[in-house]
Amino acid sequence: MRLRSTVAAAFGALALIVAVPTSAGAATGDFRYTYTGHGGSPQFGFLVDPPSQMCITLPEVADPSSSNPAHTPWNFTYSSATVFTGPDCEGDYFTLRPNGGHASERLKLRSVVFS
Repeated sequence: MRLRSTVAAAFGALALIVAVPTSAGAATGDFRYTYTGHGGSPQFGFLVDPPSQMCITLPEVADPSSSNPAHTPWNFTYSSATVFTGPDCEGDYFTLRPNGGHASERLKLRSVVFS
């Protein structure tokens, strides 16, 4: 009788683990940054639920020869965000804490990776 109960409990636990959805490697929340739009006006860029452990080059500022870097990042994700001065997560970097970590317009960025 005990063996049957143990096997049933183990099977139930396994079924529960398989049925519970996972985060699929996303940094849940939003990441916001400011960049210079056409005509010099400030624009806001957003990454919504960005993937974790993957370098993201910000599309509006990807080309250093034709755009100024983004600035004033706000990290509203549940993960740390490490921002880089160059595309492809190259150059100097700074890490923003999760849940509201931010920096001023002095921090320039072109790419980011989430923990």
